Amino acid sequence: MKILFKLSFMLLASSVLLSGMVQAANERKLVVDEQQSTKHSTKINGKNIKYTATTGTQPVWNKEGVATASLFYTYYQRSDIDNQAERPLLISFNGGPGSASVWMHVAYTGPRVLNVDDEGYPLQPYGVKTNPYSILDKADIVFVNPVNTGYSRVLPDKEGKIPSKEQQKKMFFGVNADVSYLADWITTFVSRNNRWRSPKYLIGESYGTTRVSGLALALQQKQWMYINGVILVSPTDIGIKREGPVKSANRLPYFAAAAWYHKALATDLQAKDLTEILPEIEQFTLNKYMPALAKGGFITREEKQAIAEQVAQYSGLSVEAVLANNLDIDNNFFWKELLRTRKKTIGRLDSRYLGIDEKVSGSRPDYNAELTSWLHSFTPAINYYLREELNYKTDIRYNMFGDVHPWDRTNNHTGENLRLAMAQNPYLNVMIQSGYFDGATNYFDAKYTMWQLDPSGQMRERLSFKGYRSGHMMYLRRDDLKQANQDIRDFIEKTLPTKSQAAKY
Repeated sequence: MKILFKLSFMLLASSVLLSGMVQAANERKLVVDEQQSTKHSTKINGKNIKYTATTGTQPVWNKEGVATASLFYTYYQRSDIDNQAERPLLISFNGGPGSASVWMHVAYTGPRVLNVDDEGYPLQPYGVKTNPYSILDKADIVFVNPVNTGYSRVLPDKEGKIPSKEQQKKMFFGVNADVSYLADWITTFVSRNNRWRSPKYLIGESYGTTRVSGLALALQQKQWMYINGVILVSPTDIGIKREGPVKSANRLPYFAAAAWYHKALATDLQAKDLTEILPEIEQFTLNKYMPALAKGGFITREEKQAIAEQVAQYSGLSVEAVLANNLDIDNNFFWKELLRTRKKTIGRLDSRYLGIDEKVSGSRPDYNAELTSWLHSFTPAINYYLREELNYKTDIRYNMFGDVHPWDRTNNHTGENLRLAMAQNPYLNVMIQSGYFDGATNYFDAKYTMWQLDPSGQMRERLSFKGYRSGHMMYLRRDDLKQANQDIRDFIEKTLPTKSQAAKY
């Protein structure tokens, strides 16, 4: 009996052990430090380009040298270049916060782009195609996914426990925590890949502009790494406040652009090209609309009527609608109201897109027409591309949008940090790229940010703005994909110092 019991216990123990081994083997765990390289060739601007694509993970370490997270990245390096030391490196971030690097990766600067039509609308079968305008001919590119985006993840501690939400917030999820750990990560990446001598550029989209603005100074002051250029794509708040009448008035040039696109303007304005009418509307915004809003309830009845009539003409709305909002038009109301008589709404991130609501009434659209359209294309494309073309295999889910909230937005001085980085580094230049039809981070806010970035005006020659006839992701439209990449190419070419050009004033 004892023998049978012992035998049964051994069989049970073996079964439990085997079950545990199988369970462990089947757990979805991130490989903390690995890489996978594949060889490719493409044609950019009519020239054959050979390159290596490296996908992998690289740890984030704390002050004690313990890995606390691992970031997934994709690194494109041209392989037919002899002198890598002089080859520029572009370090690319998207925004959110909580957004993966997928957007600019497979729609803008990378060698492969989404299968979409010439205006950026989804096509099936989903997937990617050659990007004939990629800047890979001019610069190598690394696309970085911050913690909890893409395949990047927080790692368990020594006891095997994932840090609490509050701990994660302090470590990763805030304006300054984000900049701090990413500066360390970039330094490790540059060292591992022998890119210290390369001219370096940061590009960020949306919240990514806050990120790279902060990184410009953090890399200089904490890592002693100096950057040649920062590219702000559809910039959001970088600590330069736009409040009250400024915030309200700055929307009008965007309203005019969206109304022009949908042929909702008065005949005389509609007959002109977009770039012909915008300067006039910008001047009205600065010189008349903003001061009128600043007067609030003490504006005279006559001036309020005159301003309302002009705002209505420029926005495509009725005078009655403008007056009903006390001259201050909310974005949501505009997206719902502009085409209300046509029973359509317009998109937030790209107002070329149309939506259909349950009711014509209401003060805001039911959904973001553009985002639902984009997710059609991006989600299947990035999963297919990484697994089947770049051969990166994992059972971890690719987070298009990761859990990074609540995000700590306190002490956001990234705009001032960018200004200081420019002042300390005569090589550092900044270019802003914005879509005229972007209602989330509108182009006139971007111009205003550029104007306020350096109040002294002493560095204005190192600041530039480029506008495009599309939305937040201007590169989805083929003509803008071509032009925006060329603008980056020209920016890099312009900001590469000659060997005899010293960094001094």
